[in-house]
Amino acid sequence: MNILAWIVLGLIAGAIAKMIYPGSQGGGLIGTLLLGVVGAFIGGTLFSLLQTGTFTLTATSLSFGGIVVAIIGALIAVFLYNLLTRRAA
Repeated sequence: MNILAWIVLGLIAGAIAKMIYPGSQGGGLIGTLLLGVVGAFIGGTLFSLLQTGTFTLTATSLSFGGIVVAIIGALIAVFLYNLLTRRAA
């Protein structure tokens, strides 16, 4: 997947995950983008693990199913980020 598609997927997945997840998340546009890209990797890897039974680092594609998987991964990333920052404070 090219870098422009990753940016678009990251923005879409990160923004939707921040809307779904309760509470306030900071980070702005760059944080949302990074959250979505990390979510695409987390979601793609988990989807690949469930589908094939092997652990491979993959990202999702820019499709409806890919966006859904990336949003699920971004929700996991938001949860982990909040868990880590809450302990540090």
